[in-house]
Amino acid sequence: MYAAFAPAGKAQADETAQSLAIDEGKKLYTVGCASCHGTGGQGTTDGPSLVGVGSAAVDFQVGTGRMPAQQPGAQVPKKKVIYAQAEIDQLAAYVASLGAGPIKPTDKQVDPAGADVAKGGELFRNNCAQCHNFTGKGGALTKGKYAPDLEGVSPKHIYEAMQTGPQSMPSFPDTTMPEQEKKDIIAYIQTVNGSETASPGGLSLGGLGPVSEGLFAWIFGLGALVATAVWVAAHTAKAKKS
Repeated sequence: MYAAFAPAGKAQADETAQSLAIDEGKKLYTVGCASCHGTGGQGTTDGPSLVGVGSAAVDFQVGTGRMPAQQPGAQVPKKKVIYAQAEIDQLAAYVASLGAGPIKPTDKQVDPAGADVAKGGELFRNNCAQCHNFTGKGGALTKGKYAPDLEGVSPKHIYEAMQTGPQSMPSFPDTTMPEQEKKDIIAYIQTVNGSETASPGGLSLGGLGPVSEGLFAWIFGLGALVATAVWVAAHTAKAKKS
């Protein structure tokens, strides 16, 4: 339909630009990705297949520095990004050409302006807090894996993570979690971790809750009292001897 109704010149220009992006992306892929994921994205023993992961997965993994991975392990950590955004877009275009998958979201899709923060908090606690903690501070999982801290993560990357389900995370496609609900969750994460959000409890210890915070106070508080008692007893004994 686009080819039929769009001006022929514009449609041809868009097609040419997309073809150029795919070609440039293939060159980048061959140098930085093929050794693990295979020359055609089919996957190897060192990396999974990329056929059908879509442009959103590439933008998330490469845009957060997780890919290319430095070494195999239980989980690939976030690190410094080595590609420019234009190069990431080219890589995403090439991988997307291998098979249909989740598409990189637009700025409008990830903009949380006007979103329902309260609804986002409810959705986050029901779907995300079990791993990420109810304020998004992250937490340990099994077999050396972990849910990362969400503070400071861009709305685009949060949205893409929900789309694609990286590593241990389940995916939440629009059929499961509509676009508006994703925006509500993004708004909640930004609000609860914002600089203007007060913490009436003082030091939150990562927002882990009253049990862990009480245990922390008990161990360190009791330890401080024991140390003080030992110090007083030692100095009292010295004073008596003198």
